Amino acid sequence: MFTEMLTSNKRLMKIIEDYAIMTLGLLVFSLGWVVFIIPAELTGGGISGLAAVVYYATGFPISVTYLLVNVVLVLVAIKILGANFGVKTIYNILVLTFFFAIFPGIVKKPLVDDMFLSSVLGGISGGVGLGIVFSRGGSTGGTDIFAMIINKYRNVSPGSVIMLCDVIIIGSVFFVFRSVEKLVYGYVVMWVVSYALDSFLSGANRSAQMFIISKEYAQIAEYINREVTRGVTILDGSGWYTKDNVKVIMSVMRKKETSAVFRHIKHIDPNAFISMGSVMGVYGQGFDKIRL
Repeated sequence: MFTEMLTSNKRLMKIIEDYAIMTLGLLVFSLGWVVFIIPAELTGGGISGLAAVVYYATGFPISVTYLLVNVVLVLVAIKILGANFGVKTIYNILVLTFFFAIFPGIVKKPLVDDMFLSSVLGGISGGVGLGIVFSRGGSTGGTDIFAMIINKYRNVSPGSVIMLCDVIIIGSVFFVFRSVEKLVYGYVVMWVVSYALDSFLSGANRSAQMFIISKEYAQIAEYINREVTRGVTILDGSGWYTKDNVKVIMSVMRKKETSAVFRHIKHIDPNAFISMGSVMGVYGQGFDKIRL
């Protein structure tokens, strides 16, 4: 009974943590728009970009357009994809609508007058914000939902659908301002958001492969296995110079976990030989799933 309550409490805390961090990500994302992108009369991809274009053309509040379009998409998605469609997505849509509603009244003037800086800073903020949301399994809806609906009936990759939607949305700003400059900087925003998003997600999940040669290999392997909770493989090796047989520890872990391993090795065997290198992709238990 006590174990079940403890497990339930851990799950509840994990859920609260996820939603709190997603809210932070949405805050960062929305600030990128209302502080840098919108004051410069630029746009980007997604429903946020569409809402910005509508705002420039008609003065209609971004928050209202964003909410209305997403409500329609969510209702269609529930009908087509099922009633259990993303609770996190619906939460993120409502929170982002709230931020879009309150922040334009707070931020009166642009912080940066240069259009290029506005597009880069707004794109970085937007990409990092999305990365924080995606890292917790969330989504901001919009073109993601549209892509999922299209993919259900047509053999078209969601990425291609999202890219096409973003190109069309950003291109439409030309008909509002008749400005090639704003059009080009809109695509700069899209590229920076994409780059910042990829960099954030790959940085958070970057992995390292460690080879460790030590006489205290058993203690080190036990520490990695029990404390770091990563798998360990013991390889048989032979030193060419000494001709001694040695045990080689091979383990793959997240880079953020390596510091604790280094500290532990330094404590029990300062003379250990360690080789660490970055790995491009790690698939299997505890890492990414094979999706090919």
